Amino acid sequence: MKTLELKAGSPSGSSWKSPVQKLAKFFERSRDRWKAKYFAKKEQYKLMGNQARAVEKSRAKWREMAELAQTQVRELQQELEQYKKPSS
Repeated sequence: MKTLELKAGSPSGSSWKSPVQKLAKFFERSRDRWKAKYFAKKEQYKLMGNQARAVEKSRAKWREMAELAQTQVRELQQELEQYKKPSS
């Protein structure tokens, strides 16, 4: 069985010996966890982007409706003012 010697970064200079097969499994699990985490974040980012676009679209729609309502209110107020003025 092959072993790989890894030097520790500690000042004591101790070393560990681990079988390559064991290291390979460890690194594979680590990679798989990283990929799963990355894909979850990517999906979350995509959903948040879609939500932001939907909110912006909704706000634009409501803003347009509010501006239209304000215009109608102004027109009706002007019409009301014309009826309030005494006819000479």
